[in-house]
Amino acid sequence: MSISPSDQKKRVLSGMRPTGKLHLGNYMGALYNWVRLQRDYECYFFIADWHALTTDYADTSQVRENTRDVILDFLGGGLDPEQCTLFVQSDVKEHAELFLLFTMITPLGWLERVPTYKEQQENITGKDLSTYGFLGYPLLQSADILIYQADFVPVGQDQVAHVELTREVARRFNQIYPKQSPELRARSSDAEAVLPEPQVLLTPSPKLPGTDGRKMSKSYGNTILLTDPEPVIRQKLKPMVTDPARIRRSDPGNPEVCPVFDLHKVFSSAEVQQKAREGCTTAGIGCIECKSWVADAIVAELKPIQERRSKYESNPRMVTEILAEGSRRASMRAEQTMREVRKAVGLGD
Repeated sequence: MSISPSDQKKRVLSGMRPTGKLHLGNYMGALYNWVRLQRDYECYFFIADWHALTTDYADTSQVRENTRDVILDFLGGGLDPEQCTLFVQSDVKEHAELFLLFTMITPLGWLERVPTYKEQQENITGKDLSTYGFLGYPLLQSADILIYQADFVPVGQDQVAHVELTREVARRFNQIYPKQSPELRARSSDAEAVLPEPQVLLTPSPKLPGTDGRKMSKSYGNTILLTDPEPVIRQKLKPMVTDPARIRRSDPGNPEVCPVFDLHKVFSSAEVQQKAREGCTTAGIGCIECKSWVADAIVAELKPIQERRSKYESNPRMVTEILAEGSRRASMRAEQTMREVRKAVGLGD
């Protein structure tokens, strides 16, 4: 538990909000890639419990339980606390300190133009999102990243704008507070950056539809959870939408417009994919049989994940120790950055 990540590796930072147990979309969109990154990078992965409050501040009753579920899914999915640092955001107070300093220098217009700001205000109904916390959540994300002076942030294409804001914030901070003494600043226009600008690390994010054909999302109620047992998985897949033109069993179908085949592309072997494609286009198989094959593949994918998760779930003390050690390591690294930041701003020795 005391192994420190190599300082020679490039540093990666990413996190997830604790909104409940993870589903296949979370796994293939992020966790699957994180497991591979931990082998080659110095990785910090965290549970963003403060971010959960930006939209659900009025009801925090599930945050603690959801946080526990997410760390269990992290560990079940293959994140290794000996290879990466796992922690809960609110356990590392330096995130909040850097966020506060960023609020002093970030123009309001930068936050208002973030694409997801207006999108979520329009799409999330029944909640008052006209709060400072919701407006500023992309800035808190910037603090999450920059507090570790991360080299890379693994994201899908749809999140590149958030990393770009982080780069702008780092650039502005470095311009206002260069890393040098006032005497040197007066004699030179060159200044070493306090907060290096992180780079986007585009990670593959395959198309993963939910059981209703839309993007898999908890808000749509169309997910397959990493913890779902085999009977539940098969039951969820039975009514899944398919090629709308294939009305009768005897009608040939088009796999390229079928959400079930999108799942085959991600989870099934090339042999099964070919068999499903031929059976669909020739009406040689029915949709129920096709769904059973993809269910087989998903069950096989989730079996080792569920077995690992079960081991950790049966040993809550071990999970507590993993998070405590991760928070300790994260705090040490974050405090190192904050000493530089405070000195640059003029708040520390």
